[in-house]
Amino acid sequence: MTELLLYAVVGFVAQLIDGALGMAFGISAISLLLAVGIPPATASATVHIAECVTTGVSGVSHHAFGNINKTLFRALVLPGMLGAAIGAFLLSSFPSEVFRPIVACYLIVMGLVIIFKAFREFPPKTVTRHLTPLGLIGGFLDAVGGGGWGPIVASNLIARGNAIRMAIGSTNAVEFFVALSASLTFILSLGVFDWRIVLGLAAGGAIGAPLGAWACKHIPVRPFMVFVGCLIVALSLRTLVAG
Repeated sequence: MTELLLYAVVGFVAQLIDGALGMAFGISAISLLLAVGIPPATASATVHIAECVTTGVSGVSHHAFGNINKTLFRALVLPGMLGAAIGAFLLSSFPSEVFRPIVACYLIVMGLVIIFKAFREFPPKTVTRHLTPLGLIGGFLDAVGGGGWGPIVASNLIARGNAIRMAIGSTNAVEFFVALSASLTFILSLGVFDWRIVLGLAAGGAIGAPLGAWACKHIPVRPFMVFVGCLIVALSLRTLVAG
């Protein structure tokens, strides 16, 4: 019961951050699982199965608060699912350490771009170019690294000028389908999971999801962008240092 409550708290905090910022559920949750010795493929699979619940609730919550852009959603969902399936299959067969430094360096650059743009005036606009490769790469790296869909996709959309709450809401809505695709692939490839961890993460995340969606709509944009950028840089530097 103590372990279940611990995983529920982790799921709640991780989804609260993820719903408000469009990122960090997978990164936060998988860091804990790896720290207690769970293999990367199993940890990623467990987190993605839990995310099928948390991202589903988060997507519905963002829709209720009007945070989803249908154009962004439709352009990202199928490439994201395909990339996640490919990434989950490869992670089940090969080590993922080689991908982590590359992703971390990319995210540091994106975080700095977001911080820079927070101090400039940009008219709200919807940028829909090159979303297919963005969704494909984001889904692939999310499955391989156990997290990263939000930092890669949401940060890219924000850095390119999309309204921050629409970028985050749309990213969260698509993430349900990305997690579902990765989970099904992991189940077919690995087949064994610790359902106590899944239950704890999912229960805590489901409670935190509506609060995160509410925060996304009500937090001021400029300091929000600075916080998002700093979070991306900090998490990515941590990944580089940890190796």
